[in-house]
Amino acid sequence: MAVEVLLPKIGFSMNEGTLAEWLVQDGGQAVEGEPLYALESEKSTQEVESPASGTLKIIAAIGETYEVGTLLAMIE
Repeated sequence: MAVEVLLPKIGFSMNEGTLAEWLVQDGGQAVEGEPLYALESEKSTQEVESPASGTLKIIAAIGETYEVGTLLAMIE
């Protein structure tokens, strides 16, 4: 069963974030609890953990800004 990777709301006032870097390549193996990507918000840049283990299928592009809740990738 595939798991959606959604842009999380990290801060109280956060409405969007910029995808800074994928730490696992497309087609690579994501590990639940391990860093999956780096997210830039107005106040900081931080690594976001993978919600599941499996093969990563990237949808979102590095350097683009997305709203909270946007689908960034799937883990199968």
